[in-house]
This record gives sequence, structure tokens and C-alpha cells, in this order.
Amino acid sequence: MGVWQRTREYFNTLATAWDEFWFTPTDPATLSLIRVFTGAMLFYTHLIWSWDLIAFFGPNGWLPLEAIRPVSDPYSWTFFNLIGSHWLLWTVHLASLLIFFCLMVGLFSRTMAVLAFITAISYATRVTPGAFWGLDKINCMLAMYLMLGPCGARYSLDRLWQLQKGFAPEAAPSIAANVAIRLIQIHLCIIYLFSGLGKLQGDFWWNGAAVWYSIANQEYQSLDLTWLANYPAIMDLLTHATVFFEVFYCCLIWPRLTRPWMLLGAVGIHGFIALGLGMMTFGLVMLIANLAFISPATVRRWVDPLARRISLAVVGDGTGQGTREPARA
Repeated sequence: MGVWQRTREYFNTLATAWDEFWFTPTDPATLSLIRVFTGAMLFYTHLIWSWDLIAFFGPNGWLPLEAIRPVSDPYSWTFFNLIGSHWLLWTVHLASLLIFFCLMVGLFSRTMAVLAFITAISYATRVTPGAFWGLDKINCMLAMYLMLGPCGARYSLDRLWQLQKGFAPEAAPSIAANVAIRLIQIHLCIIYLFSGLGKLQGDFWWNGAAVWYSIANQEYQSLDLTWLANYPAIMDLLTHATVFFEVFYCCLIWPRLTRPWMLLGAVGIHGFIALGLGMMTFGLVMLIANLAFISPATVRRWVDPLARRISLAVVGDGTGQGTREPARA
């Protein structure tokens, strides 16, 4: 076999693998579960703004429009630029919360996914100079990719409506669902890689003291873990393990052998951030993003029993007659 033929076969194999990676139809169960949790996170994190909405988003609040325009991206846009009265601001805010709630429960899912992305971007753009954090970035990322696939195919009111109407075929595998999940996966790998590379530029991550300084910072301290100062070897291990996890996540998350360990590491790191450093929402939203690496079969094994009970309670067997056998949600 000549060099030309070997080269040709190599690139044919590479093209086949590329097509299989991106365009193999997949069960939308994982994407649908991400929709539920992302919608809940968007609803909760934007509901919190309600406690002082005018101060945060009012045209003359803590971040007046005139003050942030000179330092904002000239190509950025937010619908808050069009809001000049308090009653309109509250109307738009309540409508936004309704959009996020509808996304969470899966009512008009595809439409709500588009509206939720536009709305989340508008909120983030409005507060960018003073209150735009990792939580907002991941919220917007997940909302963006939910637009691309059938995020309401399972675990949604849309699905229950189909069951009630008697039109309830099994949710078909979808190329769009696979593309959306792959983009979340790759985006997450890039986030971890650059986070790890950024840490490598800090001396505290090299000498093992970074985790100690995190838990000793009383501004973020929700659990008193300062007793770990008596175990410097543990502090060193946790610090270097964090850097290793973030730098090599993009490599080790793909093989089946190492994927469970990387997901377990994600639970440990983000669980520590959520419980130990008081950043509960950021820790949870990163775990929601990591759900992209849970297979649809695993998601269905965990979630389908509950979904079937709900669908049975609401619509019976899908024909209005009732049955002991749950309809599939």
C-alpha cells in the first residue's frame, strides 16, 4: 500500500470520526435535563435582582447609563437602554422572570430558549462594569446552546401536552441535540484550560498556598476551614490537584476510563466552592454545565422514573383513560 493511499485512508478516517462526533443523532435527554436546571438557575439568579431592581438597573441607579456607556463595548446591546421609567422596568423584569420560569418547566421550550438567551445577555450587559461574574457567563453560555437543540423534547410541559393530546411518539434522536451538547462540552473544556493556565501564572498556585488563602479569606468564608492550617500537606495537595484538574480536564474528560474521575473531581472542586467559599450559585451552575458529559442513557435511568410518575399523575396513559403503566415523558 502506497503512501498516497495510506494518507487518503487516514484523512477519510479522520473525516468519518469528525462527522460521528458532531452529527450522530443523540437522545435529547441530557440537553433537556440541562434545560431544567439552567432555567431554574436563570430564574433564581434574576429573581434576586428584584430586591433592589431600581438601584441595579434603573437609568439613574448605582450604574447610570451615562456612566457605563463610555467604558462599554460599542457593539454591545441591552434592552435596558430603552427603558426610562420604573414601571416599565418592573414590567420587563417580571416578563423576564416568566420567560426563565417557562424555560425551566419546558413551556414553549424552543421559543423560550431564544428569549431567555436574549434576556440573560441584556441583564449581563447592563451590569457588566460592576457585577458581571463567572455565574453570569456560564448562565449565558448554557442559554445560548439550549437554543440550538430540542431542549424541550423531554421533562417538559410541552411533552406532557403531547401526552395529554394523545400525540406522544418517543422523542427521536436528534443531530441538533448532539451539536448543542458537543458545543457545551468543548466550551467547558476551554474554560477549564484557560482557568488552569491562568493559575499557573500565580506564585501561590506554584507554592501550594492558594487554597489556604481562599479558605482564610473571611470575605468569602461560609465554613470555617482554617483548621486545615494544621495540615499543610493537604493544602499543597488540594492546590496542585486543582491546577492539574483544570489544565488536563480537556484531555481526561473524553476517555470512558477517566471521565467518572474527572466528574467526581468537578463535584469536589465546585462543591467546595459552593459550600466552603459561599459561592453556591456559581458552584451549582458549573456542575450543571458538567452534566453535558453525562450520557443520555444515564440521565434517563436517573430521571425517567420520576418523569413517568409525573406524566401518569397528569395525563394517565396519554389517552385520558388512565392506566397503571406510566406514559413515557
